[in-house]
Amino acid sequence: MPTVLTPSPRTLATAARTLAALALAAAAAFTAPATANATTAAATRAATPAAANATAATHVETDYADPVTALPPISRPDTKHCTVTAMQHDFANSYGQPFTGTLTPPADCAGPWNKVVLDWSGSVAGRQYDRLAGVWIGGAEVLRTSTPEPDPSGISWHVDQDLTPFVPLLRTAQPLVVDLGNIVNDTYTGIYHMTLTVTYYQADRAHPAAATADQVLPVSQSSTAAGWWTLSKGQTASTALRFPRNLTGAKLQVYARGGGCEEFWYSNVPDDVAAAHPDWGMCGGGTYREVQVLVDGRPAGTVQPFPAIYTGGISPLLWRPIPGIDAFRTQPYQVDLTPFAGTLTDGAAHTVTIVPPAGISDGWTVDGSLFLDTDPLLAQTSGAVTTDTVTADPKVTTTEAAQADGSELITAGATRDWTVAGYVNTSHGRIDTRIDHHGDYRNSDTLSQQGQVQVTSQRDSGWTVTSTDRDGRGPHQQQRSTWSYPLDVTSTYVPSATGYLVRGQVTVARDLTEEGRRGEGRWLPQAGSSDHLTAQGVLERQNGQTVQADGSATEQYVGTVDGGCYDHLLSADHGYLTLDRVTTSSAPGNRGACG
Repeated sequence: MPTVLTPSPRTLATAARTLAALALAAAAAFTAPATANATTAAATRAATPAAANATAATHVETDYADPVTALPPISRPDTKHCTVTAMQHDFANSYGQPFTGTLTPPADCAGPWNKVVLDWSGSVAGRQYDRLAGVWIGGAEVLRTSTPEPDPSGISWHVDQDLTPFVPLLRTAQPLVVDLGNIVNDTYTGIYHMTLTVTYYQADRAHPAAATADQVLPVSQSSTAAGWWTLSKGQTASTALRFPRNLTGAKLQVYARGGGCEEFWYSNVPDDVAAAHPDWGMCGGGTYREVQVLVDGRPAGTVQPFPAIYTGGISPLLWRPIPGIDAFRTQPYQVDLTPFAGTLTDGAAHTVTIVPPAGISDGWTVDGSLFLDTDPLLAQTSGAVTTDTVTADPKVTTTEAAQADGSELITAGATRDWTVAGYVNTSHGRIDTRIDHHGDYRNSDTLSQQGQVQVTSQRDSGWTVTSTDRDGRGPHQQQRSTWSYPLDVTSTYVPSATGYLVRGQVTVARDLTEEGRRGEGRWLPQAGSSDHLTAQGVLERQNGQTVQADGSATEQYVGTVDGGCYDHLLSADHGYLTLDRVTTSSAPGNRGACG
């Protein structure tokens, strides 16, 4: 499983908990099947879902198609452009040995730029675990991703990322660091062959220079090594920074993801349940997860993380060839620190701290980047924080109840409401910013058969409203962001005297919206996306042979891209796509009203 702490995968004996058992058993079990399956790869590619399901009970999947997601590709302008190959590198025994280099903007495309795009391409063959990877430019993490698990004959994949927000860093040569910790031996043979390119698209009359922040400040621990922190229970990550004295706005982009037991945080049990059943191998800490941000030790905001699942998570059979949401192009979280901007302009060092979730049972990997706006006329701005109701400890309610059928039902719930407000005195007068946040969290977890069967249902949703008043001139402006992360997981591990049977089913979604309004007017949609994925997988080993190894999945992404609507539907069975349909259209009415 992905980790930046140790290259050694957990063994099945130490991960008896159902989810870990599913993942580990499947990752180690792809040997020759007991009976060869007559379905050829070509027939599998052409199979309809109905035909595929007819043989699913006995199918043994060995190879699978190159991974693909329903995410829209990063759009690119039709302008003069230059591509820089920033890295070509093989990651073999690479724990603690990141690739390091320098990224220099091309002389033939010196800017200004309309867009800058990163392309991350890889290939791998053999047997290998999924691995966490990150890319840093000038100390700022610009891409977080993870790798697919290969098949014997090999796979290749591609991820793109919009680097345009980082243009303030990209104008000059910057240190480049790429970390992909891997281990290769007689069992785990896969070497990750990776290429990273950056393409700079020149601005022209039809494609003006991109509007970006004035400055980017990394919140990381290094610009010449991997910048992320891996934090355990009780630890935090802090950076002392000097801000521009004419600062007017600050927005923090945060990456945060759990490893080890914290990969499956949405199914972790309370500590007392884990302690009461040590032979079940359950991970503790409960299920509620929240990442906090502090400014000079003062609570400044919170985010509730998306339940990302790696390509080996629960069972690799679930994710071939469609990976889980957030596995390839991890989406960071945004925390607006503008209410604090007026307090950071004295020229002294100020501390920004990222706090991982409380009570965690394994490591969380975190870092971030600050995007800063400055006043073009004033040498120094000033201001103050006027309201801050963020509390350090969310109130989580947990229940544990034995059921009549012998199972145990565990529930957890939390509601998170806070407000942060402040002002900055600028050359355009006083600007007040107020941020109101609401989060609602519910989780139910049913354990049966001594933890061998686990059914998890989680609902995590909320909104953030940012209100801006400009010295009483005109109506205030408001932006509202909403999120919803529904998740349902069923996992089963059935051991026997001659082997085991594992099954997993996952339904997960990420729904996001952006709206705006002036004064008390109507909220108008500006952008939105809906990414829904359903997957199932089965693996059975008897007498040292694989007798079942199969999976199927469907993913549909609907969202706004460049003012239009993008709809991508994927379906797969037996490791190969059965449907790949893309539909584009103009957004009806207001921008963002798709779906």
